[in-house]
Amino acid sequence: MSNLFPRSSGILLHPTSLPGKYGIGDLGDNVYRFIDWLAEHGQSIWQILPLGPTSYGDSPYQTLSAFAGNPNLIALDKFVHEYEWLDEADLDDVPDFPTDSVDYGWIIPYHDEKLSLAYEGYKKRATKEQQNGFKSFVEDNKDWLEDYALFAALKRHYGGKPWVEWDDADLVRYDEKALEKARKEHAEAIEEQRFRQWVFYRQWYWVKYYASQKGIRIFGDIPIFVAHDSSDVWGNQDLFYLEEDGQPTVIAGVPPDYFSPTGQRWGNPLYRWDVMKKNKYAWWIERFKAAFSLVDYVRIDHFRGFEAYWEIQASEETAINGEWIPGPGHDFFQVVKDALGELPIIAEDLGVVTEGVEALRDDFNLPGMKVLQFAWSDPTNPYLPHNYVENCVVYTGTHDNNTTIGWFLDDAEDDAKDFMKTYLERDIHEINWRLMQVAMMSSAHTAIFPMQDILNLGSEARMNTPGKQGGNWSWRFTEDAFEHEGKNRLGHLSWLYRRRPEQQAKVYGDAAVK
Repeated sequence: MSNLFPRSSGILLHPTSLPGKYGIGDLGDNVYRFIDWLAEHGQSIWQILPLGPTSYGDSPYQTLSAFAGNPNLIALDKFVHEYEWLDEADLDDVPDFPTDSVDYGWIIPYHDEKLSLAYEGYKKRATKEQQNGFKSFVEDNKDWLEDYALFAALKRHYGGKPWVEWDDADLVRYDEKALEKARKEHAEAIEEQRFRQWVFYRQWYWVKYYASQKGIRIFGDIPIFVAHDSSDVWGNQDLFYLEEDGQPTVIAGVPPDYFSPTGQRWGNPLYRWDVMKKNKYAWWIERFKAAFSLVDYVRIDHFRGFEAYWEIQASEETAINGEWIPGPGHDFFQVVKDALGELPIIAEDLGVVTEGVEALRDDFNLPGMKVLQFAWSDPTNPYLPHNYVENCVVYTGTHDNNTTIGWFLDDAEDDAKDFMKTYLERDIHEINWRLMQVAMMSSAHTAIFPMQDILNLGSEARMNTPGKQGGNWSWRFTEDAFEHEGKNRLGHLSWLYRRRPEQQAKVYGDAAVK
């Protein structure tokens, strides 16, 4: 048993899905309550989605920065009760936000207003210790923070337009003279963006510390590609395939598959891997360092793109017409390993996996993923438990899947249901709990379940439908769900199949994660 991945189980839940009165889950009291809930019921993993600042479409996989945090996750209550930059009256005007979903169009302006008010309060009331903390954060993170703060300030100045549509062509080109002028003209707005990132990181570091004290390891998530409308692309245009005006020439996606008959046209600009290789993948090294400062493990979304990626001409309307282009492969991961040491990385290797992808994953001893919703075809299916190697992470479903109940009732084919009945040698009752049991008893060292499956929820609680425009990323649970009976069943299964942390300490010795 690997010391890096002891036998364990946990929950997939993005912080936006936590309960709370400000319209979106945040880093306040309920995140600590959730960590306590995990620990009390034998769990040791909390998996999240990317934490970056979202933009149009609200997807955490299309963020304005690969390094910055999402200011909408900042706990507003702390501005009153902990930092003392706001008065209670400043938060008396909370709208009647939905309690079981996130209405981004409603919550974003409200949070933006309160964050700006808190910044004004900080300038008037900050202690010397707080001021020094802010200054240190800015200095320690200047390599990414200065670009992002300027980018965010300019984006606001230009009414939210993508950077390629800004009125100043010199700014679009990232011309140094234009940048210097903008830094002076927008100095206050830039400082406020720095402030928001400092507060986010400050709050998240306390969450991570608390989780570690409770024996909870956090699985983060790195999308292989970054959004075109991001400070990453704007500030590093030489690292991407772009036209002179900043528009991408070729973009990322995947060919037609289980999720979409026309494939997925993601629209992300593609990396110039040859350029990145010349500087020893420096941008990626910094990206990993930033991620590992926030989480204990990182899941790389679309891992196969490092072996080969689907290149689509930007002029194409779908992902049907494209071609596979070799990725950076072994060279990339060797350089990263040489720079950072052993890699606590999980490879998202779903879909069609080639021998090259398997070799890249296995040569660096990275666990892959198994999703039980994909398993029910025939005995050779790699997602069936008898075909697992120990070094993998098993899920009932991911953020891109329906809930297990929703899948079984609305999506699963009759043939799949018949095979499942044969495989399990019984009629299927409580499909979510049956599949969680199958995952728990498997040889996979890690088993992870969406919170929706613990709460017996159907399609109405789906987090994301790939290819669907709008209506995604909005599910939340309410505070009463902390007392849902599923917690006891989860704890029992963890004990029965020896996935509780204290059981690992007994079986594998002191090296196990406590």
